[in-house]
Amino acid sequence: MVSDPGHSGGSRSTADPLEVKLAGEVQKLLLPKGSPLCSWCCMAARNRMANILGGDFYDFIELEDGCQVLFVGDVTGHGLHASVVMALAYGFIHRAVRDVCNPYEVVSALNRCLRTFARRSEKLDHFFSATLFFGIIDPQSKSMSYVNAGHPAGLVMRKGELLRLPATSHPVGYFEQAEFQVDSFQFADHDRLLLYTDGVIDSSNPQGEMFGAERLEETVRRLKGDHEAFLESLFAEVRHYLNGQPLFDDCTAIVADFHDVFIQQGS
Repeated sequence: MVSDPGHSGGSRSTADPLEVKLAGEVQKLLLPKGSPLCSWCCMAARNRMANILGGDFYDFIELEDGCQVLFVGDVTGHGLHASVVMALAYGFIHRAVRDVCNPYEVVSALNRCLRTFARRSEKLDHFFSATLFFGIIDPQSKSMSYVNAGHPAGLVMRKGELLRLPATSHPVGYFEQAEFQVDSFQFADHDRLLLYTDGVIDSSNPQGEMFGAERLEETVRRLKGDHEAFLESLFAEVRHYLNGQPLFDDCTAIVADFHDVFIQQGS
């Protein structure tokens, strides 16, 4: 999670505990309870929050043309304010994809939305920003168009080789006239896509050493099993590394395993 030096924990100490608990329950309702069912890919997600309220958000959205949206984001800061921005961003994306099916338009519109709220709350010194990986997968072309706005690099495991989908744009909500780059990736049969938030790699052991991107990549290469087993093992690895230390940041991961054959639409 992008650090918010001015508001790392203030909302936790001033908010009413019952209100925080209620907000946490509402926030849980926003996140998906299951994974999409499609003939060409198996997907799963897992989220472990560091506190009652979190700033990570993610979802899968099937479009009318059969394409699949998947996104994962991480709001700046912690606590009640981050959870409000998370809900705002999550809801805005769901509304935006009804009107446009283009990563650039969706992410640009979200940036404008967050900047509007940032201007309105300027005197409060609150942040309305987030890192975001937003992708649309077309099963007919086996390709994904995506924007990585300041988010940790997506990872694609392909026959023992690890490919990276790094950030090529600034996080959303930071700049008024932000430009977002749309990249594309061509999937192959048996590819495994992993998207995650930085809480995974920033998790620290009792010695203060972070799990880190290098250890994550080694873990991705080593772990076996289907999409569900993979996520279970990945989070078990992080828990083992923590060795009793509490999470400092939310951990979220999405995995997509592509089948032998991408099914054509209408088949």
